[in-house]
Amino acid sequence: MMQPHDPRQNRLLAALPQAEMARWLPQLERVDMPLGAVLYESGSKLSHVYFPLNAIVSLLYVLEDGASAEIAVVGREGLVGVSLFMGGESTPSRAVIQNAGQAYRLRGDVMLQEFNQAGPVLHLLLRYTQALLTQMAQTAVCNRHHSLDQQLCRWLLLSLDRIDSPQLSMTQELIANMLGVRRESVTEAAGHLQDAGLIRYHRGHITVLDRTGLERRTCECYAVVKREYDRLLPA
Repeated sequence: MMQPHDPRQNRLLAALPQAEMARWLPQLERVDMPLGAVLYESGSKLSHVYFPLNAIVSLLYVLEDGASAEIAVVGREGLVGVSLFMGGESTPSRAVIQNAGQAYRLRGDVMLQEFNQAGPVLHLLLRYTQALLTQMAQTAVCNRHHSLDQQLCRWLLLSLDRIDSPQLSMTQELIANMLGVRRESVTEAAGHLQDAGLIRYHRGHITVLDRTGLERRTCECYAVVKREYDRLLPA
């Protein structure tokens, strides 16, 4: 049975072969992930990759005028910092913690060395990167073609998949920044979901009351992303 803060709470770490896990364990450092903290800014050089256990990290694309929109969410299914081993070392996105928790982090040079050995780690990380790219592409399509109610349902469901609780701590301002809309629009959309009995929202705390109802109300984008993660990553 996994213990609290066991690295295997993260699906990628749990999928490592025994030999690789034995090499990584002395190098993994557990860190707290406080709500709203920034792991890295746009254009900054990445020094670590992060493996969330029960935290959720939002990847945001930031424009020159400061406006932003979410391109993906990362939780216990994956890692934050794919640019480090994909050859870029930096990325134009910002990584912000949207749900507090804990994570393990690994130094970038260690990750790069493991990736360049072209063994099971490389294949696992490439499959994860493909799933992440699918989420990014589907998010762009969803933001262009689907209603804010549907986008909010998709966002809630993706977040729930990454934690063990039906509750999220999230201000309307942060949600608005994630979805790239006005705060008033988030208030209206959340109100619709609350009136329908799907969620309860009060002072930055969201409780999902009817997950099945959210799945019926959202667009096909959530199912596309979930299928790809389930297909490419170990259970």
